[in-house]
Amino acid sequence: MKSILVENKQWQFRSLVAVALLGCAFGFSIALGEEQPDMPSLVAQFNKFYENKQFNQAAPIAEKILQIREKTLGPDARGTAAAANNLADVYRYMGQYAKAEPLYQRALQVMERELGPDHPDTASVLANIALLYSQTGAYAKAEPVYQRVLKIREKAFGPDSPRTADTLNALAILYYRNHDYAKAEPLSQRALKIREKAFGPDNPKTASSLNDLAALYVAKDEYAKAEALLQRALKIREKSLGPDHPDTAVTMQNLAAVYRKMGQYKKAEQLFQRALAVTEKTSGADHPNTAWIVNNIGTVYHAMGKYSEAESYFQRALKIREKMLGPDHPDTGSTLSALALDYQDMHEYAKAESLYQRALAISEKVHGPESAAAAGNLHELALLYFYQKDYTKSEPLYQNL
Repeated sequence: MKSILVENKQWQFRSLVAVALLGCAFGFSIALGEEQPDMPSLVAQFNKFYENKQFNQAAPIAEKILQIREKTLGPDARGTAAAANNLADVYRYMGQYAKAEPLYQRALQVMERELGPDHPDTASVLANIALLYSQTGAYAKAEPVYQRVLKIREKAFGPDSPRTADTLNALAILYYRNHDYAKAEPLSQRALKIREKAFGPDNPKTASSLNDLAALYVAKDEYAKAEALLQRALKIREKSLGPDHPDTAVTMQNLAAVYRKMGQYKKAEQLFQRALAVTEKTSGADHPNTAWIVNNIGTVYHAMGKYSEAESYFQRALKIREKMLGPDHPDTGSTLSALALDYQDMHEYAKAESLYQRALAISEKVHGPESAAAAGNLHELALLYFYQKDYTKSEPLYQNL
């Protein structure tokens, strides 16, 4: 729950930068051995691309590692399970959820058999499965899995362990996504207390929990509380990590998102631009992390009525996401919707319609035609037709919602 960036008109938790921020909001990759002559090079390449979120490049390497493990170790070896888990993680990041789940389940079966159902490594694979369910909106399936992970980690590491805090936070993210803020808040508060005790009040890991709790306050429209927590988190990260660290940039984005929600667009723009400068320097101009910020600057300009400026940022974000994540990735669809709304407000309805239809096709492909994501896209398209007074097109779409 590292970020509360704005995507279109909704606030969502996003996985952005650095593994130093909250482990459970990321998948857990499993360390790979290097027993084959060519394995050290492959593992090094995979780790480099994975850590830099270059998943299109990581995927073929992860596939090759799995093929080698299956051939040399057998399909049911722990080393093969680790490779399956890591490939699943890459697929999940790429939005290829249907490919990811069977690989996670395969890794889980091996871990349960070899290590037992209550082993911490088994819990890591379970956490990945729960995260997949959470990201695809299968909240009812994710909750019992996260509860199982929490039970394992509390037993293995203790109720006040940072690993337990990671799981508490992941479960809080789930409740947040399901709009169950009453359940999410005490979990985030407990995670914060654990981290303050374990690492100190001015530690970057404590700052991560401050970010997460702030996101909940934003969801409850308690912006003053969120602003105070994020200002504290930003101060911690600037002091401990430096003003040009990727994690510091994440907190800048979160605080900017709060200011955007409060209608303080100039403050939001300034912080987003600072974050963009850091991220372009540390991750590169065409990195998915950069695309997140570029997209959000577009939302600020759109909110200010600066539609042409917004268009240029949305176009840049779209170009990056299509290149780095693929044309059918959910994040690509999010930018398509944002750009479509911008064209809609400029009364360029033909452009808006085409983009909304592309976004809808992505949601239906990735999440399913009956998903909440697809329903949201249908609603956007119906509104476009309604604004054009094309009721023969808008009415059947509303009936399908």
